[in-house]
Amino acid sequence: MSETVFTPDRMAYWRSHAWLAVIAMVGAMGILWFMGNPHVWTGAIGGLAAIGLRGGYLVSDEMSRVWALDGTTIKGPDQQAIPLADVAELNRLASTVQIVTHAGHKYLIKYQPDAAATIATLQNAMSTLPERSRA
Repeated sequence: MSETVFTPDRMAYWRSHAWLAVIAMVGAMGILWFMGNPHVWTGAIGGLAAIGLRGGYLVSDEMSRVWALDGTTIKGPDQQAIPLADVAELNRLASTVQIVTHAGHKYLIKYQPDAAATIATLQNAMSTLPERSRA
């Protein structure tokens, strides 16, 4: 069987960070408003700057985190290997696919251009497993 590679998508990465920035901006403005600060608008600048700096700093690391499906194993960064027979659940969280094993371990395949297609590919591979190998 050929290897299917799940590479992170740069646009999905920045889209996720845009949403984080919106949340940080609103949160910071809310805190400043609650504290009675007359310069509530500075929270928007602070939230945007914080998430922008974080995004710029981490982009090269996150774009190098590649996952691959090779036969009956999902191989991830840092020498992670998840046998397909151990996968209990696949969940979608925006552009991220969460893999939950029968033992309760959780893994994230982040910043997928089409998380639903990634889940479909994994489910298709799981459906080809012999019945006795599924837990």
